Amino acid sequence: AEAGGSLEPRSLSKRARPADEGSMQLRFARLSEHTTAPTRGSARAAGYNLYSAYDYTIPPMEKTVVKIDIQIALPAGCYGRVAPCSGLAAKHFIDVGAGVIDEDYRGNVGVVLFNFGKEKFEKRMWKQKTWILGSG
Repeated sequence: AEAGGSLEPRSLSKRARPADEGSMQLRFARLSEHTTAPTRGSARAAGYNLYSAYDYTIPPMEKTVVKIDIQIALPAGCYGRVAPCSGLAAKHFIDVGAGVIDEDYRGNVGVVLFNFGKEKFEKRMWKQKTWILGSG
């Protein structure tokens, strides 16, 4: 699959696997050979790190949708929240928009990144923190 290309939703029943062995697991399926599995920075990390599947350049004062090339299956009653990485915000003026992943969303996860800096932002395999939150 190419960045920005359309993807048909796939069933996660047989292909999904947990990203870790903790009590709250993020089940996911890879959509391409470019996919990097979500990781946790530590056993007690607040969320998972997501990784871009492709190289991206974001010009100053522009935005882009970064494809992760995974489908996720969130626990019942939860939603995903993609949050800004403090390092990217502080060093490069990069922020995240539209950061909610619905419990029943099964498409290719994408992250909207805004470059509020004066320099173009070029990155390969950047990581972005996401949390799984209860909705009730």
